[in-house]
Amino acid sequence: MCGGGRISSRLPTADDSNGAHVTTHAVSTKPAKRVVAVDRFLTFIRIFLVTMIVIGLLAFIWQQIDADNVFARWRNPGARGLTGDQFKGLLISGLSQGSMYGLIALGYSMVYGVLGFINFAHGEVFMVGAMTGFIASDKFAANGLWESNFLLCLALIMLMAIFFSTFTAILMERVAYRALRNSPRLIPLITSIGVSFFIQNLVLGLFGPATKSYPRLPEWLADQRSILTFEIAGTRILVLVVAAASMTGLWYIVERTKTGKAMRAVAEDKEIASLMGIDVNRTIVTTFAVGGAMAGVGGILWGLMFRSVTHMTGFLPGVKAFTAAVVGGIGNLGGAMAGGISLGSAESLAPLLILEPLGVPGVSQLKDAVAFTVLVLVLLFKPTGLFGERLSAEDRA
Repeated sequence: MCGGGRISSRLPTADDSNGAHVTTHAVSTKPAKRVVAVDRFLTFIRIFLVTMIVIGLLAFIWQQIDADNVFARWRNPGARGLTGDQFKGLLISGLSQGSMYGLIALGYSMVYGVLGFINFAHGEVFMVGAMTGFIASDKFAANGLWESNFLLCLALIMLMAIFFSTFTAILMERVAYRALRNSPRLIPLITSIGVSFFIQNLVLGLFGPATKSYPRLPEWLADQRSILTFEIAGTRILVLVVAAASMTGLWYIVERTKTGKAMRAVAEDKEIASLMGIDVNRTIVTTFAVGGAMAGVGGILWGLMFRSVTHMTGFLPGVKAFTAAVVGGIGNLGGAMAGGISLGSAESLAPLLILEPLGVPGVSQLKDAVAFTVLVLVLLFKPTGLFGERLSAEDRA
């Protein structure tokens, strides 16, 4: 009897079919209930966000038809709608800002595709480019060259920004990341955050906390131009043209050159690429360099458009660019650029097209909330991003 009591008190064995069934059921039911509760919560979030977007858009359309309609009097009595020119201006603003997000997001996607981790210090590479542009343009303005020969100065500061951003990215890879290449992914991720803080504080110590302003742009560049009924400032045209040219050049490098083929091979499988004679270290350095160059271009465009830069300039655009990379599909270069444009357009349009008709106060201050709401929506409906992830064989496994 004593032995029987001991047997009944222990965990059931394979022969105890009834007990085993009961125990297995008890262990597996609790997680199953948790999963069902999480699914219901996520479904509620999906329905809530989509409902708010639909109601906001319908309210905006009704507001455009009749600004004094019943819903507008209830939620937003001061509503007046948007004119065609205002809508076009918002669209161009979103496209130009989204293009800069896309240029930064390219660096995130390229590094993730090759090394499999998010380099959170990439925003500071962008900031280095913007700060380099300020220093160089300020010197040119002091010597009178900025006004007398603007195009030459622009080309020079672009080259300098690309050089210093590329150098920063390469140095970052060599000093901070190469020794951690075979470590668990959490370690280089945390290291990248430390590198980000280090660069921010280094620039703070060198140049101080005050905002640095770019010199005034020439009138012919700042003037509005009419293109297909769109009134576009010359600076925004410059941003769109340079971003498109940079993306085209990157596509050619990745898809049509031996270096690009090596980058794609290393991103797919580093060991097999090494066996095929590809220098993996050199390819990874090249990936950081190209991503740094794209960030340098974005930094100059940011400085020309907003004409100010601080040691914190790279933080929020870096976070937004990472969001754009996830929205487009991490590891997907075309998706990164499309994600940046989508995010910038949503930031520009959604506050006035969705939030303002719903009566949400302070919509002009909610651009950041809109950006991360877009991220949540994409993750809820398509976790791999709008254009799908491009992962290595190891990540897919």
